[in-house]
Amino acid sequence: MTGTFTRGLLAGAAGTTALNAVTHLDRALRGRPASSVPEQTVDALAEVTGRQVPGKGTVRDARRSGLGALSGIANGVGLGVLSSLARSAGVQMPFPVGAVVKGALSMAATDVPVAALGVSDPRRWSREDWLTDAVPHLAYGATVQAVVSGLPTAEERVLPRQKARSGLVARSLLLGVAAGGRSSLGLAGPTLTATDTGVAKKLASLASLGGELYGDKQPGVPDRTSPAALPARLASGAGGAVLLARRQGANAAWPVVAGIAGSAAGSFGGRNWRRWADGRLPDWQAGVIEDAAAVVLALAACLPGRRRSTRLGTVRLFD
Repeated sequence: MTGTFTRGLLAGAAGTTALNAVTHLDRALRGRPASSVPEQTVDALAEVTGRQVPGKGTVRDARRSGLGALSGIANGVGLGVLSSLARSAGVQMPFPVGAVVKGALSMAATDVPVAALGVSDPRRWSREDWLTDAVPHLAYGATVQAVVSGLPTAEERVLPRQKARSGLVARSLLLGVAAGGRSSLGLAGPTLTATDTGVAKKLASLASLGGELYGDKQPGVPDRTSPAALPARLASGAGGAVLLARRQGANAAWPVVAGIAGSAAGSFGGRNWRRWADGRLPDWQAGVIEDAAAVVLALAACLPGRRRSTRLGTVRLFD
């Protein structure tokens, strides 16, 4: 029986092969030269880290080309494993939706670093440039979706997911808002209110929450909506939604969307609240009010419908 990790490796390898095949087919049909973006990205990363690709002339060019290709393989296989993990966690999407989502994530994994490093500006790409980039990544997404949905793990066979109800989606949205205010609540809320979670996990969640409540009142706290901080809050909202869906044996796809949307709203809403309160209230008082609001939202999201998990503890996710 294929486990989660093995399935992810297979999906990532198959998806990467499909992406490369479509890319090379496009080059063969249109006579298009190979893109130099991977090599330029390697150069940019080397400059940022203060290193240089060793060698000169053709030797250095060969190493740049090899490193660029390896980075693409790493992205493809890594996203395949993450897709398999998401499937095992209960995020199950219809084939067309899953193919587009995974293809878009694959594009983002490549294009965001390229833009951040200044290698290329996607805002200036032509329609043909976007199609050249999008079609191979869509092939990647379709292949990965086909593999992860076509190779269910033992646990997925035994415990099929039911459709998420509107109440679960709404509670996931609330938990996401709480996670936008205090990122640790995304996972701590479901963990602390679960009936089958061990003491060690509960204590770890309390410690994480307490540390954030204290740290939020200290000077120099980074903006929660910054590129460095916001992804963690969005991930917390998504992770909390997965835990809520797992309690009810429900498909986590829509709860995850709600959790991410709620986390974004909570992050920007909390930032705006602190800016409004600045000069009107002492910063620590504004922080405590936000603490209370986030905790109340997390409790409202996690306490209703609380029940012991029905998942089998004897089934292994990894082989």
